[in-house]
Amino acid sequence: MSVRRLAPDSVQPASFAFSAENKVWLAAQIAKYPEGRQASAVIPALWQAQKQAGGWLPKAAIEHVAECLGMPNIRVLEVASFYTMFNLEPVGQYFVQLCGTVPCHCMGAQDLKKVLKEKIGHEHHVSADGKFSWLEVECLGACTNAPMVQINDDFYEDLTAETLAKLLDDLAAGKPVKIGPQNGRSKSEPKDSIKTLLDGALYDGSKVGSWQGDFDARVAAAKKAKEEAAAAAEKKA
Repeated sequence: MSVRRLAPDSVQPASFAFSAENKVWLAAQIAKYPEGRQASAVIPALWQAQKQAGGWLPKAAIEHVAECLGMPNIRVLEVASFYTMFNLEPVGQYFVQLCGTVPCHCMGAQDLKKVLKEKIGHEHHVSADGKFSWLEVECLGACTNAPMVQINDDFYEDLTAETLAKLLDDLAAGKPVKIGPQNGRSKSEPKDSIKTLLDGALYDGSKVGSWQGDFDARVAAAKKAKEEAAAAAEKKA
């Protein structure tokens, strides 16, 4: 894992405090845990602080969460710096996370990375208009729809360099975009002809429990062979 550090002081806000609405929300989270166990709410508290701060966690937000939960600052910083779901530096209005793990890599993630570099710049860089930043991350769990990116809370899958470029352009222009697969399918079903699970017997119930008979027959055959071998050895002796 790469070293994760707080953003430089030059970009850190002077202060942070939960909004009135988020104070009510946090109180409800703390109430879920036994008395004295309010530290258990640290991850949802940090997540809510990140959303309020515009997609990242300033130092002041981390310290405010620590104060709200009665925790030492360092304990909360340990959590924030460990989990990569927490951004320790400013991000764009649209924060793009590019999956670079093997399935996506094999299906063209490197082409998507070129688009992100051309459209936005290098990783951790927020575009001049404040709209975009991006980061390459580990598996996001949408391998069947590789390659893909996560933008804020949504997945955009089955991408090509061309469809990703259009997606970024549409977001920049404020146009509506389609969440999910970008190649015509609705989820992760086969896009063209179905090539698996074609045997109707898989669905009519006739194969349920059939393995038991085959297993018992193999066990009986093995037992018989063992007994015959033992009898032959005894006779020979």
